[in-house]
Amino acid sequence: MRTQIFLLFLVMALAGTAQNSSVKIALLKYNGGGDWYSDPTALPNLIEYCNKNLGTNINPEPSTIEVGSPEIFNFPYVEMTGHGNIIFSESEAMNLRAYMEAGGFLHADDNYGMDEYFRREMKKVFPEKEFVELPPSHPIFHQKYDFDQGVPKIHEHDNKPPQAFGLFIEDRLVCLYTYETDLGDGWEDEDVHNDPADLREKALKMGANIISFVFAQ
Repeated sequence: MRTQIFLLFLVMALAGTAQNSSVKIALLKYNGGGDWYSDPTALPNLIEYCNKNLGTNINPEPSTIEVGSPEIFNFPYVEMTGHGNIIFSESEAMNLRAYMEAGGFLHADDNYGMDEYFRREMKKVFPEKEFVELPPSHPIFHQKYDFDQGVPKIHEHDNKPPQAFGLFIEDRLVCLYTYETDLGDGWEDEDVHNDPADLREKALKMGANIISFVFAQ
């Protein structure tokens, strides 16, 4: 039943002219003290970009959803970001797992400093799974826009190469974790980080690829 609901939402998102219906995506609110609310203009800007360039009909106002809420099943795509600590309770971890098993997709974008906490807490969600690095040939890098080198570098942080990791259920990518790239900063309003236009465009194109990939699964 939940899978059927997700399919309905995805069809609505791609059918932009269907009775003005729209699908909503959400930002994940978590406990632990990390700033889950960072990059407040990122998702609205990404939505605007996708609706303009992909022809999606995503509601321009993203929702905020708590990890343990049953309402998470209303969103085919959930974004997660922050700089610091993350804590999932046992029930929250179970809920997040059920969400992804039912067809939901989590994109976690390290805004610098969440890596060790995110990896630790995702072990509560999928203790039997390991993140695997996605090669540049993965379809998520070749939707409307091609990224032949994989996920682009947006902000320097520790001057490490940008990486994209995934968790899979069978062959289905259910969680994308982008590290040392900070796509969300590139999605933010121009005056927040003063990034050049071409860098912001690169970040938005990669974000559009993620949305396109999720809606096409």
